[in-house]
Amino acid sequence: MQRSRATKILATLGPASSTEAVIESLARAGADVFRLNFSHGSHADHAARHAAVRAVEAKVGRPLGILIDLQGPKLRVGAFSNGKESLEQGQEFCFDCRNDAGDRTRVYLPHPEIFEALQPGHHLLVDDGKLRFKVLTVSDQAIKTEVLVSGVISDRKGVSVPEASLSIAALSKKDRDDLEFGLSLGVDWVALSFVQRAQDVIGARSLIKGRAAVMAKIEKPQAVENIASIIEVVDAIMVARGDLGVEMPPEDVPLVQKRLVRLSRDAGKPVVVATQMLESMISTPTPTRAEASDVATAVYDGADAVMLSAESASGAFPVDAVSMMARIIRRTEADPLQRQLMNAVAAQHSANPTDAIGAAIHTVSDVLPIGAAVTYTSSGATALRISRVRPRSPILSLTPNVEVARRLALAWGVSSRLSAGAHSIEDIVAIASEAAQVEGLCESGRPLVVAAGVPFGKPGSTNLMRIVWPSELDADSTDSAVSKTSTAGASS
Repeated sequence: MQRSRATKILATLGPASSTEAVIESLARAGADVFRLNFSHGSHADHAARHAAVRAVEAKVGRPLGILIDLQGPKLRVGAFSNGKESLEQGQEFCFDCRNDAGDRTRVYLPHPEIFEALQPGHHLLVDDGKLRFKVLTVSDQAIKTEVLVSGVISDRKGVSVPEASLSIAALSKKDRDDLEFGLSLGVDWVALSFVQRAQDVIGARSLIKGRAAVMAKIEKPQAVENIASIIEVVDAIMVARGDLGVEMPPEDVPLVQKRLVRLSRDAGKPVVVATQMLESMISTPTPTRAEASDVATAVYDGADAVMLSAESASGAFPVDAVSMMARIIRRTEADPLQRQLMNAVAAQHSANPTDAIGAAIHTVSDVLPIGAAVTYTSSGATALRISRVRPRSPILSLTPNVEVARRLALAWGVSSRLSAGAHSIEDIVAIASEAAQVEGLCESGRPLVVAAGVPFGKPGSTNLMRIVWPSELDADSTDSAVSKTSTAGASS
């Protein structure tokens, strides 16, 4: 199932998409990576979906990535004696440490770290920003505020503190339990919610211990402020625009999105644009024109992937949503302007052989009608560095590690296949040529560009590039390579 597009699709699984039949339809419609949202559902639910994705992977014959999205620390108000209260603009309202039922004048706030961080003039947001409060005074027992927006506040609604950095653990006990469970399943990616600083990622990495790649969800202003150090320690980021739009002015979110995509691309780290991309398709079979433009904008910017949330998890048209997203991507990538805009911000190269070869492949793909850029990689690093320069040709990644193949399902332009170990340049050329033929990338006699490293199998040793013309391949070398490659699904 060779993709006719470079930008990937991340689809969330949920009540509308839990069966193997639906998941297969999503994969065939265009989903490359599946998200298990641990804010909802039981461990049994997620285990069943994980098993279904792996079964579908074997059927479709290509690696499928699985990402778990941890809930993150949740800040909530307490309960009210009447379940809810109506608040009026201009009235005073108090958040305090008294663990009893709230009323129209006060409510329990069981988070001492908020009391420590807030200052007069800061704002508190409740229920995804539907209610806004300006802080008047702060003590260790009470936060007195002025109601800025009238509305109804009810039991255990979420609280946001956009202007203060909280000294709160990045992973709650629930997150730690969910993390260990997800890693026991063998997931490929772990998404961390409400990251504020690089130390949040480093702490999670110490628990993950290399068993999965790490993605930081950028959904707080503090994360945007610390983005350079965060990108340095993660494997990918997600631009989580829903929460960003709550905690910062909506007019700032598009600028932040473009900046985060640019910084991630420059670092060679995959970047996912997420939240409300085809929101209307939760209940209707077609998106709005604005939503189609939203998806296209991410493609024009060169994002690695775009994500569906409720559209595929609980909506009425999950397969249609994936299919529509794939069609928007293909149509946008076919526009000559897309490559011009995507390349408007050129990646800065580091002074190392891998980046030199990546730059050369980008140039070669502009000059020659390349069928594919083929990487032989044990860690996936070579494929990611070539993906970073966004060559015109597809990128075919050959790896002996199924985990690497699945993680690369998120990367722009990369298709992965499992391959037996190579012991010589001739091995790599034969394996690459056979795999490219199976994937349909050698049509019309187009040459391949093969990148690898000597000594073979050593991560970070990419130092070889070779242009392989069809006339260089004889039948014997191609036949001998047939047994050396396979799809991830067939071998896992």
